[in-house]
Amino acid sequence: MIRFATQKDGKEIATLLWEIFEDMELSLLKKISKDKLIEMVAEAVCDPTYRYGFKRGLIYELNGEIAGIIFGYPAADELIIDEPFKKVLIKYGYDPNEKLFVDREAFPNEWYIDSIVVNQKYRGMGIGSILLEEMGRIAIEKGYRTIGLNVDIANPKAKKLYSRLGYKKVANTVISGHQYEHMCKS
Repeated sequence: MIRFATQKDGKEIATLLWEIFEDMELSLLKKISKDKLIEMVAEAVCDPTYRYGFKRGLIYELNGEIAGIIFGYPAADELIIDEPFKKVLIKYGYDPNEKLFVDREAFPNEWYIDSIVVNQKYRGMGIGSILLEEMGRIAIEKGYRTIGLNVDIANPKAKKLYSRLGYKKVANTVISGHQYEHMCKS
């Protein structure tokens, strides 16, 4: 079953996102422990304007467990999506100038798919495809004609999935020192 994320999902969302954070080798991971960072991201999920705010995410639930998550938003929101995390940094005594994400990721005028993660035990079941299609429907409902995402060039399986769903490479980009391909679907 697909449903919108809720504030109660924060801890599970943050735990699943950890895989992305590690793959991206985000610099903040060297300054804040895994458990503390998961706690902080989970707290920020409660703010609907956050990058991973509950109103920006869809959950694929299977057998009462979160099997996959996806987060997306209009590119124009990229300017404000990390402000809630900044507040959490301050609350826990960290430098408010620290950032989990330092680079712009979205391209102008697109609905941007920030993150998609499928729990390892549920991979290969088509959950990622279903989440991508559903997020695409939301983008269309919100009036967007272009959906964009970034794929790490070191992740050919993900690129194959996105290509199969109609995404096409439009540019190369660098995020947190890693090479990505920006892909879009009309």
